[in-house]
Amino acid sequence: MATTLEFIKFNMPCQDMNGTSTLPGLQKLGFWHRNGDSGLTEDDELFIGYGHVPSCFPYKMQDMYSRELKDREMNGVVLENEYLKAVFLPEWGGKMMSLFDKVEGKDLLYTNPVMRPCNLAVRNAWTSGGVEWNCGMFGHHVATCDTMYTTTTHLDDGTPVLRMYEFHRIRRVVQQMDFFLPAGSKVLFARNRIINPLPDVVPMYWWSNIAAPETPDTRIVVNADTTFVADNNTSKVDIPEYNGDDVTYPINVPAAGDYFYNIPHKARKFEACLDADGYGLAFTSTYRLKGRKLFCWGQNPGGDRWQEYLTTDGSPDRYVELQGGICHTQYECMPMPPHTTWEWLEGYGAVKADGDTVHGEWQAAKAEVAARLDEIMTDDQMDELLAATKKMATTKADGELRFFGSGWGALENILREKNGKPRMAPHLDFSEIGEEQADWLNLLENKKYLEHDPKDSPISWMLQPEWTRLMEEACECTDKDNWYAYLQLGMSYIAEGRLNDGWIELEKSQAIKNSAWAEYGKCVVKKCIGDGENASLHITNAARMLPHDISIAKEAMEILVAAGKDNEAIELYASMPEEVRAIGRVRLYATMAHIHLGHIEEAEAVLWENGGLILPDIREGETIITELWLLIEEAMAKRDGTEFDRNTAKVPPIFDYRQCSTTHRRPARKRAKK
Repeated sequence: MATTLEFIKFNMPCQDMNGTSTLPGLQKLGFWHRNGDSGLTEDDELFIGYGHVPSCFPYKMQDMYSRELKDREMNGVVLENEYLKAVFLPEWGGKMMSLFDKVEGKDLLYTNPVMRPCNLAVRNAWTSGGVEWNCGMFGHHVATCDTMYTTTTHLDDGTPVLRMYEFHRIRRVVQQMDFFLPAGSKVLFARNRIINPLPDVVPMYWWSNIAAPETPDTRIVVNADTTFVADNNTSKVDIPEYNGDDVTYPINVPAAGDYFYNIPHKARKFEACLDADGYGLAFTSTYRLKGRKLFCWGQNPGGDRWQEYLTTDGSPDRYVELQGGICHTQYECMPMPPHTTWEWLEGYGAVKADGDTVHGEWQAAKAEVAARLDEIMTDDQMDELLAATKKMATTKADGELRFFGSGWGALENILREKNGKPRMAPHLDFSEIGEEQADWLNLLENKKYLEHDPKDSPISWMLQPEWTRLMEEACECTDKDNWYAYLQLGMSYIAEGRLNDGWIELEKSQAIKNSAWAEYGKCVVKKCIGDGENASLHITNAARMLPHDISIAKEAMEILVAAGKDNEAIELYASMPEEVRAIGRVRLYATMAHIHLGHIEEAEAVLWENGGLILPDIREGETIITELWLLIEEAMAKRDGTEFDRNTAKVPPIFDYRQCSTTHRRPARKRAKK
């Protein structure tokens, strides 16, 4: 059949995103892979820790979502030929939701039946399942729950192409993805491009993230004999056996963890997730995407809880993630030269290999999968196709723009033209600016900001040298009496690490008009220098000024409890409006304060209310609810004079988020040979 490309609508259970945080995204991003000893050698050449950014500023956090699922109308795009049917979601970061093998009647991906954002991304919200393409900086990218610019074009032979793209503000680069599925092809192609229009070297990050079903017999076959692991602050170890287990079988991986495969320089870059019969997903690419990874949730109650938490309640679904990156590991960025475009081709399809060979000796398993993959698409053919589609990838799309991205790319092009520079990626249509960019266009054209009420949350922020200079000029001249101008400049300084300069600008802002936003900025400064006492004071001031603001309330409760100000936290909690007190994270810290003060009955009542405390925005790796249960049980045991050992205690599954724990791991299984 001829390839078809169709825009569709369908219904799906989905949580409400409820907009973004009212606060600037100045929360520190965790990144531990930077210090300490290393198990690497002088030949490994990894860029560990290079390119790390301290926060997602100027973006705002997407942490306002609810937990309740509601039936929603979704927009999708379907690419289909006689072998495969792929469904994409432009409004969810361009995610490929499913890839259905029409021959076998099976989905090659783990397709989540719901859209349930949870706290795993740079900006918090992330949804599991399918395939996402992460660009720019470490982590699930800033646009993973945002709409991508989406249009269509075609190959020379008329094959339809789905194009999605966006401008990334932190790196100031353009991400472009062109998807096509030629008639007769058993492989879906993703032609990816990163465009650096700057005269500067940019630390660059990319990881394609693929969810695939996990079964007791699943084996991951990859063209490598060693892998990088987190041990000893990154070490290289042999596979398939590691710590006595064959870790090419996810069921043998005890706890959540990453395996970054060290594929030899000249070897073909592929990874396959295969079942008992040797059938499953094969993921391959041209050379630039040299990294490959396996992520497992682990065989423990915490890993089970996390997988259930990301989909429907009580779901038995289990999955692993196959991933590919421009570096060997996700702990790195790669220096991208000025005025450079990087591009590569990814291929996704079904492979059917001999089951006994796949599940036998490692070298034979690799050779078997490589041979079956070559029957579908060789490495040379991938290279040839990448070159043959270059013209398409650099030519304007001939279809209409069906979905619109953020508007920041349009503003960047206006800025570039104003400064006498060429438009970035001129073949891509960034359309027009929106409401978030209006302030900055006014600053560019009129040297001043629009008028703002201190009670209203600033709609957007900025962190870019050209804009910082414009802010400084405005504060010196046209906006010298504008509280908002000093607030914006102060937050930009704080994001740059210029804490004292930021403090001074916030003081100037408050001298004109006081605001909760300036108080929050001061709180961040004090947190950065380890002054919990005054950080608590400033965030409490902000919460008192805007008692209905949920974002401020969550920050205030966390900071007060962390500073040991439990009485103040309970007092603030009691003064909050009822709808704010009902927020999960607000209630959580109030409960923690009660525990610290010895109010065990009050804490236990909150923990078990409505069947057990649910925290919609609990962070991956965060075990605060588990700790809450343990603290309550310890306190009750002490009160009742009974024994309690937290190391052996069996935490109720609903409260167990210890994905890295090996205490209660299921035993490893060895596949029986046929």
